[in-house]
Amino acid sequence: MASNNPLSRRTGLPAFDEIKADHVRVAVTEMLESANDCLDQATSSATGDWDAVMTPLGKIDLLFEYVWSPISHLLSVANSDELREVHEACLPDIVQFGLKMGQNKPLYDRFKILQDQAEQLGLDGGQKRILESHILSAEQSGIALSEDDQATFNELSERMSQLTTDFSNNVLDATNAWSLEITDTNAAQGWPTSLRRMAAAAWNASAEDQQGKQATAEDGPWKITLEAPSFGPFMEHCQDASLREQVYLAYVTRASSGEHDNSGLISEILKLRKQKCDLLGYESYAALSLSRKMAPNAAAVHEMFDQLLAASFEVGKQELQDLSEFARQAGHEGDLKHWDVSFWAERMREAKYAFTDEELRPYFSLEKVMDGLFSLCHRLFGITIQCADGQAPVWHEDVRYFHVLNEDDKHVAGFYLDPFSRPENKRGGAWMNDCIGRSVTADETRLPVAHLICNGTPPVGDVPSLMTFREVETLFHEFGHGLQHMLTTVDHRDVAGISGVEWDAVELPSQFMENWCYHKPTLMGMAVHYETGEVLPDDLYEKICQARTYRAASGMLRQIQFGMTDMLLHSTFDAHGSQTAFAAFEEVAAKTSPMPPHPQNRFLCAFQHIFAGGYAAGYYSYKWAEVLSADAFAAFEEAGLDNTTAVKEIGQRFRDTVLSLGGSRHPMDVYREFRGRNPDTEALLRHNGLLSADGTTTA
Repeated sequence: MASNNPLSRRTGLPAFDEIKADHVRVAVTEMLESANDCLDQATSSATGDWDAVMTPLGKIDLLFEYVWSPISHLLSVANSDELREVHEACLPDIVQFGLKMGQNKPLYDRFKILQDQAEQLGLDGGQKRILESHILSAEQSGIALSEDDQATFNELSERMSQLTTDFSNNVLDATNAWSLEITDTNAAQGWPTSLRRMAAAAWNASAEDQQGKQATAEDGPWKITLEAPSFGPFMEHCQDASLREQVYLAYVTRASSGEHDNSGLISEILKLRKQKCDLLGYESYAALSLSRKMAPNAAAVHEMFDQLLAASFEVGKQELQDLSEFARQAGHEGDLKHWDVSFWAERMREAKYAFTDEELRPYFSLEKVMDGLFSLCHRLFGITIQCADGQAPVWHEDVRYFHVLNEDDKHVAGFYLDPFSRPENKRGGAWMNDCIGRSVTADETRLPVAHLICNGTPPVGDVPSLMTFREVETLFHEFGHGLQHMLTTVDHRDVAGISGVEWDAVELPSQFMENWCYHKPTLMGMAVHYETGEVLPDDLYEKICQARTYRAASGMLRQIQFGMTDMLLHSTFDAHGSQTAFAAFEEVAAKTSPMPPHPQNRFLCAFQHIFAGGYAAGYYSYKWAEVLSADAFAAFEEAGLDNTTAVKEIGQRFRDTVLSLGGSRHPMDVYREFRGRNPDTEALLRHNGLLSADGTTTA
């Protein structure tokens, strides 16, 4: 590869400040040539030799780490038409190479031989886990099937790929096909400024034959869509119930009729998944999914749901009654309808807690929040985070770089922080990605480096970056992911950090860190008014904590309903039987919802998580990880959050297990080593206000 191409370098950090779209195509072409050579070495190696097989595969990982990963990263944080075009042009070759590796029979055979000889080769637990993962992945790709069955399997996979793409496209097209234009300024009474601006901008972006007319936030016209940022605030703030009804019914019937109807796709997807399971020897798609999860089986998932449901259903009924009474006293006539709930819930929240995000912002400057976060990590885990701006190539002037030092002031990791929104070329949301994964070989030790990406408000003039409380939680959340990536002590990169960690366990460190945002000393240590230096008033702190559990049972029941529906459809539901998936959903709703679904509800037709995403028989993972994180935090609560010695001791144990061991051991074993027992739902229920201090439900 040409030496002047920044994507040709194989040491240090990626040259983010030099990489251009023009560098990509030749770099990817030569990367794949080298990767194919490495794959040939791995598959032609002598059997029964770990290094002969795994060292070439490790070189492939490094090739992708230095070429494809930086390209993909820049696509998310410094997008351009040129970069997008060359990325799309290279993507088919990348996918093809992935398929070649995943369905490589000679490589599979070598993995099997290494697994059979694991004991005599003296392989450690991490190496055994790597082999198990590679073998299971290949087998679930149909590699061990007969030639005829493999042909059938591949046909099913191809058809499934098309169906899930069609499902997703139908949801997108149906969502985009519907909108509500509002011209009456009276109908916009009570809308927050952000909704007015968004709806006016949507009208301006789509209106035809405007003849020079431009919508304004103050006077409209406004366009309401079924996209979440529009739909959610509209349902919370629109005072006209008839308009809310129109928007609600459009939302719950998306992609359920006409040219974008997903009803038939749901049935076919479920049937094809069952066929794939039959070929692979699994009794259900749930069993297939759970074979690669922390949860041992469907029974364990159902047990979790049953415990959460038992504690939240009666409280959820009471929350609905309380909301109905609040609405009645405020002038609402008759029973609450589905399209009334969000509106009155927001009015009740305002009445109960009387604070806004904008009130809190001045207390949460980014610099103070980072100081608080880093101080917490020092107290819990003994690490020191040191600014290293200017010591790493960056893709934007706002990006910062930090070193992570252990108790002996030894450099163990690093991370980039890209904190601010750049709508013109950076995608929304927040995430953590690995830049460099930890690995130790005979040739070198590579220290882990993480990307921490947020989309906060940038500083303006003399005003620093000020965060909403939710943005504070988000930063703590993503840093939790980063800690697991950076503090790993595992030498094998395939199971170091977050690599090889089962899906339903990977959110444990991130959600665990969020709990500290409600710990008064931690919060008050960073909640300082940027102008006055005043610490957050106690009454605001109390309101933040109280708001955390507002309608918690209703939120819990909603997630339980989604998760139970998912598990039912992928376990005992007969896709070839007389019962429809919609009837199965109503069966679950009868057990989980104080307010039965609207007769027109076709929610499943837009349930992309399970019909077009990666959450089929896995939606439960959200609640599973919440149980883990709350129970882990409870270990600190039980010892006493103000007991600095105990907190440091438990923090070190958390670091030595959850943060250190990564995917080298099964997450249930790791959790037991940290907690001394299996996870328990009690702490999550208590944190949600659904369990009193004596362990009884609050119903």
